[in-house]
Amino acid sequence: MTTQVRASARDEAIPWQVWRLALVIAFGAFIGQLDTSIVNVGLDTIATDLGAGLGEAQWVANGYLIALGVSLPASGWLGRRFGVGRVWMASLAAFAVASALCALADNVWWLVAARVLQGLSAGVLVPAGQTVLGQAVGPHRLGRVMATLGIAVTLGPVLGPVLGGLIVHAGSWPWLFLVNLPLGGLGLWLGWRYVPRDRTDDRPGRLDWPGLLLVSVGVPLLVYGLTVAGERGSIAAPETLAPVLVGLVALAAFAGHTRRAAHPILNLRLFASRAYAAATVTTAVTGAIMFGATLLFPLYFQIGRNTSVIGTGLTLIPLGLGTALLLPLSGRLVDRFGGGVVSLYGMLAAAATTAPFAIAGTNLPEPLVLALLLLRGMALAVAVVPPGISAYQAVTPQQLPDATTQVNILQRVGGALGGAALTVVLAHELPGGVNAAFQTAFSWLTVASILGLASAAWLTLAERRS
Repeated sequence: MTTQVRASARDEAIPWQVWRLALVIAFGAFIGQLDTSIVNVGLDTIATDLGAGLGEAQWVANGYLIALGVSLPASGWLGRRFGVGRVWMASLAAFAVASALCALADNVWWLVAARVLQGLSAGVLVPAGQTVLGQAVGPHRLGRVMATLGIAVTLGPVLGPVLGGLIVHAGSWPWLFLVNLPLGGLGLWLGWRYVPRDRTDDRPGRLDWPGLLLVSVGVPLLVYGLTVAGERGSIAAPETLAPVLVGLVALAAFAGHTRRAAHPILNLRLFASRAYAAATVTTAVTGAIMFGATLLFPLYFQIGRNTSVIGTGLTLIPLGLGTALLLPLSGRLVDRFGGGVVSLYGMLAAAATTAPFAIAGTNLPEPLVLALLLLRGMALAVAVVPPGISAYQAVTPQQLPDATTQVNILQRVGGALGGAALTVVLAHELPGGVNAAFQTAFSWLTVASILGLASAAWLTLAERRS
């Protein structure tokens, strides 16, 4: 895209109707992202009240995570077949119903089953919403609108632990799920009024069952194996290595099947575009950096600085606040200059705000820590979100269902890989001393930021050539 076109797009006004739609979609995304983190705080309480072991209660979180990976690959076909607006509405309604079932659970396996239903619906919610927005606004104004959705996706995981801690402290664990009912009801009412539901493909092709089976096995097993490896501090154990290997084999078989399928469940031919390929790879790398740090920073405060769970959540608020503050500007910059160059500067800032933790570890003074978290949040706003927007700008509106699905899958896999790598490093180094362990872990995170810098540079060159 030429500089002249981008400069013209910068000044092109976005109608209020589009902003209203963006806020509705962002609200739905916020509900799904909030639930991802709010429940983890109450796992100990859930295990005690339901008479279950902590290992069984852990499946309340793991079942949700696996279900996300199962439904995500099908979201593109569902959008083409039924219309992305209808899919978004149905997934939000299913999420609210599943939340009610979670609150009514009287044993841990009922709760796990209801959480799986929650995860299946949440896995479709975000990509369907992104497709709705992308088709409504067009590529030249996509940055500003998608940044609104990014605020919701960012604030959910940040506010979740704080809200979850307060609910568990003041009430009972079913309220961790009941809070979704009024939020879901409001989202459905807004969606019924403002979300378009008339975009369908008359010829979406038959559902590619072999491809869906392979990718729906591969993605969740890979994500689950990496996540468990991070929790246990090792990937060598059979219970972590086996799902990772099976997941990789299934995904390799899926790639081979897709080349022969007439109507594949995911159109991998999109990667023939250099700009799209560079954008999606950069999204995976920045996802590893963002989600890896999401796991590392709470451990830094709880283990390294002896902060309580609620105190940790409150301390991390500047991180989410910084991201939310700068995302609107990030979207404008993407519309004007492209996602690659914006992400390039963002990754540079992310590395600069991570390096002090690698140098000083747990010895940083509290005011400096809070300032670095705020600046790091701002850096992530211009590092993580722009590559995804670039991927959506590189495809046609008809290809958006596939693009949003693929970007979300790669971001999730990248996040699981980043989280596993950092927690394994931390677990390996902790016996040698807490401060040294966190210095090493943050050194790895700094190196990952430099890799993200190289990936963003590749995206910049690809966008300029296109």
